[in-house]
This record gives sequence, C-alpha cells and structure tokens, in this order.
Amino acid sequence: MAEKQLMLGNEAIARGAWEAGVKVSAAYPGTPSTEISENLVKYPEIYAEWSPNEKVAMEVAIGASFSGVRAMASMKHVGVNVAADPLYSVSYIGADGGLVMIAADDPGLYSSQNEQDTRAVALAAIVPVLEPSDSQEAKDFTKVAFALSEQFDTPVIVRTTTRLAHSQGMVTLEDRSEPPVKEYEKDIRKRVMMPGMAKGRHVVVEKRMKDLAVYGNDCTLNRVEMGSDTSIGFITQGIEYTYVKEACPDACVLKLGLVNPLPEQLIRDFASRVDTLYIFEELEPVIERQVRAWGIACHGKDVFTVQGEYSANMLRERVLKKPVNVGDAADVPARPPILCPGCPHRATFSVLKKLKLHAAGDIGCYTLGAVAPLSVIDTTVCMGSSISTLHGMEKARGREFIKDWVAVIGDSTFMHTGINSLENMSYNRGTGTVLILDNSTTGMTGHQDHAATGKTLKGEEVPAISIYQICKAMNIEHVVEVSAFDVAELERVVREEVAREALSVIIVCAPCALLKGQKFPYRVRALSDQCKKCGMCLQPGCPAITKKADGTVQVDDTMCNGCGLCVQQCKFGALERYEV
Repeated sequence: MAEKQLMLGNEAIARGAWEAGVKVSAAYPGTPSTEISENLVKYPEIYAEWSPNEKVAMEVAIGASFSGVRAMASMKHVGVNVAADPLYSVSYIGADGGLVMIAADDPGLYSSQNEQDTRAVALAAIVPVLEPSDSQEAKDFTKVAFALSEQFDTPVIVRTTTRLAHSQGMVTLEDRSEPPVKEYEKDIRKRVMMPGMAKGRHVVVEKRMKDLAVYGNDCTLNRVEMGSDTSIGFITQGIEYTYVKEACPDACVLKLGLVNPLPEQLIRDFASRVDTLYIFEELEPVIERQVRAWGIACHGKDVFTVQGEYSANMLRERVLKKPVNVGDAADVPARPPILCPGCPHRATFSVLKKLKLHAAGDIGCYTLGAVAPLSVIDTTVCMGSSISTLHGMEKARGREFIKDWVAVIGDSTFMHTGINSLENMSYNRGTGTVLILDNSTTGMTGHQDHAATGKTLKGEEVPAISIYQICKAMNIEHVVEVSAFDVAELERVVREEVAREALSVIIVCAPCALLKGQKFPYRVRALSDQCKKCGMCLQPGCPAITKKADGTVQVDDTMCNGCGLCVQQCKFGALERYEV
C-alpha cells in the first residue's frame, strides 16, 4: 500500500518537485510561499538556494533548464513582478528541462501589500497556469507542470493561494523519477531574444497556447462533475472548488486545473447542460471575462466580490440565499500589530520619533513603525522602494523638503533590491540619509538567511557579504555602524547625518530578538517608589511594560528580554536592568 502523509500545500509542492526529478530550485522567501523551499532542503538530490531576489531566482532556474534539467523558482505574487522581466522573455524561449514557477497569491491580504492575481500576469506573459485545490493536487499538479513544460516547450506557472499553501491534507507519496538530462545544443534562434529571433518565437508561442487550449478540452486536469441539480452550475478552480463542494454538493461543477489557456469547447458543453452558470473565482474575473467574450451567459462578479477570500458561506448567502449565522463575535481584547519585545527596530524608531523625523519605509517587520505608538514611517510601496522614494522626493522638491526625512530599509530587503536604489542615489548625487536596519535575518517571513548573514538555505557557512563595504564601494563617504540599543549614540549619529548635506548611510545593528540561539542575560524590573508616572517608558510601545491602576508601571518577566530601551527612556531611575 502506498504511503500517505498529512502535508501542507507548500510541503506537497516540494514533494511534487522531488518526485518530478527536479535538480535545481531557487527562491526568495515571501509568505505564503516560503515553506516550499524550507521543505525542499530535506531532499539532498535537489540543489536549493535563497537568491537575492525573485528575478535572480527565476534566471537561475532558467539557466538550469537551458542546461537540460528540471528546475523551479518559487515566490509570492508580488515577487512575480520582480521576476517579470525574465518570465516574459523565457515565455518566448520555452524550456529545455522542465521549467516551473510557483506563484503564491494572497487573497485577503494576510501578509501582502496588494491582492494581485497571478493569472492576469500569465495572460500578458502568455504562460500556461495550473491551479491545484488541495495538498494532493498540489503535489500532483507540480509533477504535471514539469511534464507539460517539456511537452509544449514552455515555462509553466503553478498558482497557489494562502489558504492552499497553509492548509493540510493527506498526500499519497510516490518515488522520485529521474528524467534523463537533455543534451545541450546551441540554438541562438530559440534562446537569444533579439528582435529578429523574438518575432519568430512569438508565432511559436501563440500556436503553443492554441494547442494547450485544445489539450485542455480532454485532459484530466479539467473535469466535469454533473450533480443531481442541473439548475445550478459552477465553473471554479483551486481552493474555491472545495467551497463549492461544501456549500452546494448537488450542483454541477466544471473544475478547472488548467486555468490558462481556457478550454472553450469544454466550457461551452458544460454551460449548455446547466440552467444558471456561476463563475466562482477569487480576485480578478479572469475566467468570467473570457466566458462572456465567447457569448456565454453567466454570473460572476455581479454576485461575488472582487476583493478578499471566498468561502462556503459566501455561496450559501449569495447563491442559495440562505442566511448564515456565525454567532456573535468573540469578546476579546483588541490586538493591534506590534513589534516584539526587545525588537531593535523599536529602539531605532524611538529615536526617529524623538527627533520628529519622517521615514520613507520598506517591506519588512519594521513596516510596523508606521502604526501607533511609534508612527514614524510615512510611506511603504514595495521591496527596495524606500531609498528610491527619498531620492525622488529630493529631486522633486529639493534638499529643504527632505531635511526631516530618512529612508529606512532592512538588511534582507537591502540585499534584495535596496542595493540598486542606493546605487542610484549615489550615482545621481542624492543627499539624504539611509538607515539600514541590520537584524541579521529576513525577519518578516520567519528568519531566513541571505547573502549578508553568512549562511545558505541548506545551512552551509559561507563568507558573509559586508553591507558596510557595499556602501563604501559605491563611493559613499559617510557610512556609520551603530548599535540599535545604544540609544544616545544612535541619536547623536542620526542628528549628525540628517544635518549633513551629503548622502549618508547609518547601519543600525542588533540581531532580531527571536533569532534562534539568542541569549538574554538581562531583565528589567520596575522600582515603583521612584516612578513619576510620566509614561516615557510606555512611548516605544513595548508589550512587556504596562501601567498599573495607580499609574506606576510594571514589567512582565515572561516577555522582557532585557534590551534596556525602557531603562534609557526613564530619567528617574524607576527601571533597573539586572543580570539573570
């Protein structure tokens, strides 16, 4: 009997890549895709790496495919934007060894700055898309994607969502296949995308998609499930299929696994067999637009939302017209997002707030510096944008406009795309101040390493790239390293560098409080008889410090790790740091 195992969707994708005979995987961590690579390292047959960004990851996978082996690049949906340049070009080139991109979308915005739908990118890039609906399909579709990539000479996107990536299901395990490595043959007309070659390849790509559409009419990825109630029919995909089966078990369903290109004949046949057709797809009306363009009557976004996650209850309310009573909301205390106790970013933002500085922010844990009580970050656009944003402000409004501004970026995000932004600022003679918050990890997505930490995805020790030396190599004269928890020195340095009419970089160093192996030899205790009830220690918003009924403060020993920020805030000696 075949072995079965309970797996997360991401874990199943990793297993599918291993079973498919993948040899190379490259990725940049980003929720909800991160666990794919973290599970791939369990398989010694696969070379797996954290790349500096998604563009590089895609290019690494492309190179591996050119050499004749199966390769994969994994990222979240906004990472697809970073990887778009190579993706659009390799669509024309095709694949030698199977080439698959895993794109994890985030309906509901659980950990992202937008609800981008990767299917829309795939339409523009002319790339086929598979979408699994559970962990078993996550594994199986990953394997199918590699086979289709080689059969149709194309990169293939496997699209997942947060709900699928982080939900569990039983998966039947199979052995690893070892597809033969394809011999490399020079072919510049296929692989060198100059205008003359690209024109010819575009013709090939359009024919490929027509062939795939015909394939979709009969393939097992797409299936019709005729229920006992033909008055209602659903065309659906991915995790949404499970909601349809839960809420409307008797309805007829066309479940699409190959969601780009769409199988026209299969859809027409299915539509003719039901009275009312609903297109149930999260985010953009990608299927609906095409179905309507074919002249097929259907309901879609006129009934369902274009925002957020779908659910079985949405179907019960909007299709079955059944009121859903989920009960009263639980009476729990509000829990706003907040930096962890002992987070070095809190110390940095406390200084910036004291100095009444605005910050152009970036993507990372430190984005929480935008919310109360710190309220320092004014802007956040995308990875690496903080430095470029500050530069744009100065070029638009002059030095006077940014005299009370800084750019704030994390170490991993700096290595991702911040390097290019700083390079531009130096090259084009920007004069702002950039704070690189070096907490020695990619904190937001769960403590992944990067090129400046000195460790690879597989845990191998390597020489760490020096952020300080990178900045100096850009001919930036004023580069300063300072501890995040030496508040007085940090304040002095920030004052000095912000006032300087030149480009300057402050590297604020202190490891993430949650890093594995971190030791905390100190704690802080409150001396109530010396407390003046001024509230200065509460301003940074550390959750370990709370106010008592009499107005004095107390420190929760179970949360405090003795960073000492509050001690430095108190001018009356009412907080004492002690060794444990």
